[in-house]
Amino acid sequence: MHTTSLQHLRPRRPSGRLARLTPSPTGLAWLCGLLLAGLLLAAPAHARRARLVLAGPPAAVSTPLIHMVETGALKDVADQVEFLTWKDPDQLRLLALGGKADFLAMPTNVAANLYNRGAGVRLLNVSAWGMLWMVSRNPQARTLADFKGQEVAMPYRADMPDIVFGVLARQSGLDARKDFKLRYVGSPLDAMQLLITRRVDHALLAEPAVSMALRKTRSFPINVVAPELHRSVDLQREWGRLLKREARIPQAGIAVMGTALADRALQTRVMQAYAQSLAACQKQPLVCGQMVARRIDLLTPEAVADALAASQMRHVSVSQAKPELHFFLQQLHAHNPALTGGKLPDDAFYDTPHIP
Repeated sequence: MHTTSLQHLRPRRPSGRLARLTPSPTGLAWLCGLLLAGLLLAAPAHARRARLVLAGPPAAVSTPLIHMVETGALKDVADQVEFLTWKDPDQLRLLALGGKADFLAMPTNVAANLYNRGAGVRLLNVSAWGMLWMVSRNPQARTLADFKGQEVAMPYRADMPDIVFGVLARQSGLDARKDFKLRYVGSPLDAMQLLITRRVDHALLAEPAVSMALRKTRSFPINVVAPELHRSVDLQREWGRLLKREARIPQAGIAVMGTALADRALQTRVMQAYAQSLAACQKQPLVCGQMVARRIDLLTPEAVADALAASQMRHVSVSQAKPELHFFLQQLHAHNPALTGGKLPDDAFYDTPHIP
């Protein structure tokens, strides 16, 4: 039997002009690798989604999220991008635990609480550093002690801003439950309505409800019913004064959950868009206010613009915000351990090196 040698089975090198045009096996492998690398660089780092859901409260922290949706900032990420409004802490927890949103604006202590309970929620940034004020009919009130014994409308029982009020009252030598008549309501907008209809004289509000209350009471015919209100105690300044800190509080930020939790490239992209939208809103507040007013009842473009000017809004990754956020959570945990899920979050809570 004739035996074919292995040498005859090997492909022969072309000769002449064809040899010059045909790469060697080594060159061919190098060329394929180069083409593959080019394809990988050209492809998006994150898988495109059919739907992406952003959610947040009717507060300043949500303003960039709404701008992102209105301007199509994430059209490279998903076919459809939606914004949902949560109006109270129960709705917030339902969205988070039910996996009904991908990125959700929430108080920082809620993010720590859910993280400690293993709920699959991760805080990415802190962006709301100052948006809490007492609004009062009394132009002379300068500290929380000036409201002792009086009724104060308070939104979100056992959540922000009630928590901050309680910590600052304790630092002032007061008991929030005994020294004030707290009237709990569902949201800052509900507290605002009580103020402008003269059913309370004082309320703790978060922007843009503060600016909305001030604008409404200076316009006819509402000012006939509700005389002028005053932007009274700045809780951020009280925080700095009483705790010997900077006059800012790491109150709220953007958290990721659900299937987006494992997609770090998507998280980076969303945070880039959030930072860009925040900058755009601060540059053109009235334009941004028009976008927000179309999506949140009771707000006007002018009030949203006022709120952007008054609020301390700054995109800071959780890893960069760690010193101030850790101190803040320590104060809350000392006030009531349940606020942080029974313990302080571990170092992994602050580990977001991929967030710019």
